[in-house]
Amino acid sequence: MRIDAHQHYWKITRGDYGWITPELPVLYRDFMPVDLEPLLQTQSLDGSIIVQAAPTVEETDFILSIADKSPSVLGVVGWLDLFDPNHRRIYEKFRQHPKFKGFRIMIQDMPDAYRILEPGFVKALRGYAEEGVSVDLLLVPDQMDVVLQLLEQVPNLRGVIDHMAKPPIRNKDMEPWKQYMTAFARYPQIYCKLSGMVTEGEHHRWRKEDFLPYIRTVIELFGPQRVMFGSDWPVCLLAADYSEVMDILICSLPEAWGEYERGCLLGDNAKAFYKL
Repeated sequence: MRIDAHQHYWKITRGDYGWITPELPVLYRDFMPVDLEPLLQTQSLDGSIIVQAAPTVEETDFILSIADKSPSVLGVVGWLDLFDPNHRRIYEKFRQHPKFKGFRIMIQDMPDAYRILEPGFVKALRGYAEEGVSVDLLLVPDQMDVVLQLLEQVPNLRGVIDHMAKPPIRNKDMEPWKQYMTAFARYPQIYCKLSGMVTEGEHHRWRKEDFLPYIRTVIELFGPQRVMFGSDWPVCLLAADYSEVMDILICSLPEAWGEYERGCLLGDNAKAFYKL
């Protein structure tokens, strides 16, 4: 099974996508399955994982409703506020949906990322870790240290680092990003998505070789069984179309990789991580 493990759908009129503004005309419109499904077919992909794009319960309900009607949606990663005393009740509601496969913590958008080390947050996350719930982690490089501290307190977290933690591709810097990714990879239940890269490069002026050292580093650290392909569509359209995103990845894979390793990256790992 070939899977795009990270993409989004949205309707602008819903009103909870504060980061999507008219100043981003490429994204400031509705994106729905009718737009993505032809692209999946072109790349011989069987389906995708929708990931939340707004920090609201209502948006998770919205993407679950899309999943109800769309066979191409294989799973949904929703949003859950672990600072909310009612988070468990909300989670129990979501988990009744057969395509709900976990939730995402949007550390990237937190004014103070160190809040994730508060005792209540850590306790809540430990509970979900004990149950083996899949958790996406959205972060940027200057938050890597605090996320590493979180993993030290929740070492059994079944997590995936979204977008390779957004490395500084434009600046061609590898450190301290590589140092922290090395530390993340030591946790056997932490995966990494090879996604969201193209928007970290020079928009429309990138070259494939810009991404190669970052892709190869992640593959070397996490191995073929803990990496996933994600298009980050439609956000990727800020810098490249779907086929270009796929081409960047495929051209950067190790020459020694065969059918097994590519199968892991392009679907088998996502199937296992999200328990599809």
